[in-house]
Amino acid sequence: MSTTFDRGASASGTTDPGRRGSHAVRWWVLVVLGTAQLMVTLDATVVNIALPAAQHDLGFSDGSRQWVITGYALAFGSLLLLGGRLGDLFGRRTTFVTGLIGFAGASVLGGAAGNFDILVTARVAQGLFAALLAPAALSLLSVTFTDPAERPKAFGIFSALAGAGGAVGLLLGGMLTEWASWRWVMYVNVVFAAVALVGALLLLARPAVTERPKLDIPGTTLASAALFAIVYGFAHVESTSWTDPVTLGSMIAGVVLLAAFVRLESRVAHPLLPLRLVLDRTRGGSFLVVFVIGMGMFSIFLFLTYYLEAGIGYSPIRTGLAFLPMVAGIVAASTTAPSLLLPRVGPKVVISAGFLVAATGMALLTRLGLDSTYVAHIMPGLILLGLGLGGVMATAFQGATAGVHHEDTGVASALINTGQQVGGSISTALLTTVASSATSDYLSSHKPSTLTVAQAGVEGYTATLAWGAGFFVVGAVLSALLIPNAPLAPSEGEPVIAH
Repeated sequence: MSTTFDRGASASGTTDPGRRGSHAVRWWVLVVLGTAQLMVTLDATVVNIALPAAQHDLGFSDGSRQWVITGYALAFGSLLLLGGRLGDLFGRRTTFVTGLIGFAGASVLGGAAGNFDILVTARVAQGLFAALLAPAALSLLSVTFTDPAERPKAFGIFSALAGAGGAVGLLLGGMLTEWASWRWVMYVNVVFAAVALVGALLLLARPAVTERPKLDIPGTTLASAALFAIVYGFAHVESTSWTDPVTLGSMIAGVVLLAAFVRLESRVAHPLLPLRLVLDRTRGGSFLVVFVIGMGMFSIFLFLTYYLEAGIGYSPIRTGLAFLPMVAGIVAASTTAPSLLLPRVGPKVVISAGFLVAATGMALLTRLGLDSTYVAHIMPGLILLGLGLGGVMATAFQGATAGVHHEDTGVASALINTGQQVGGSISTALLTTVASSATSDYLSSHKPSTLTVAQAGVEGYTATLAWGAGFFVVGAVLSALLIPNAPLAPSEGEPVIAH
């Protein structure tokens, strides 16, 4: 894609305040991008809280309920690479605005749903437009903040919102469901989208595109099919088993298609995913880090929520409030670690140490029981998790886009989101099996009673948290082995035209 460069500055080096997308409004651009990112991330958990109320209202079965979650995950996960590349080809501003409008429209459809089929259709549409929106937001951030002094702070704020979104979704979902209606967990997206849309139209610059390379149709087909099969296979485990023919067939097909995709990308002139993006040690290691974060984060939000609500009787709102210390830790670490620690000790140390801090927090939570108190037993672990993951996420997001040419920032950003989605899908399937096995083992070795059943549930939840701690330890080791300790290069800035 050929572009005409116009940085928005005069020959004297001063910035024209009347030019959209100029240096003068970059922090307002961050507000716009952060709002959109928060909307997408909180939507992954805000619906979970409202599902029982939606099921009661619309009258669908327990077996059908998972499709409200799975439909979103399948569309989002399988179309991310395509969404990222469309942003590179047709302009990130265009795909960002399209994603916002489409996501808001799908949310309205879901909120007004009169039956199960319409609700699932709306969730699939949300996933489709999120696949446009999420890569565009991160790639716009990458090409907007290229100053080495400001880039860590901007990525820190953005990753803080990404990390906090899940916990905020739990709280917001509980409040809206309890005080209004389950339908408002869908309608609330319109508020976020409207704010981001107005800001995007006023502030985001349009790249001066003079030539567009061809879209890699075979690569797009293979990648989308591979990701769909992988995500579907792991989602199918939850309602069947690891040995189910559909589960195994989907997973095997996904791996085969992924291998074919990699082979194809090494041969075509205009690949959907240029392999140079992942062969660089800093970027490749950072993508792997994001994958591990996705695996660990799901064990926190999903199974710790089960413990708080089913294990010790917290209400949905109280459960959401319980995660706020973790949110505070994520915000604090994300906004300070990249600027204070990264220049001094390098990305390898920041990420590895962050994973170990998060693993320590997760290990503390494995000691939870039916008589555990919040301040003494739950809050310390959540604070450590927030501090550790905040530093890891901010650094990994920055590393995954380090040194990327502006024409590839969309697909690089899509890989970050893909890693989180696939990691979360694998983790949910794996840890559901772990929890079920631990619960069954406890029940089989103790006398039946109400207390035994309650404790068996806790044993299942804490088993998943132990695995989550293990994921983070593995992440620390992989980071230490793969990621070099060199300074992180910025992405190339976005060429823009004046308005």
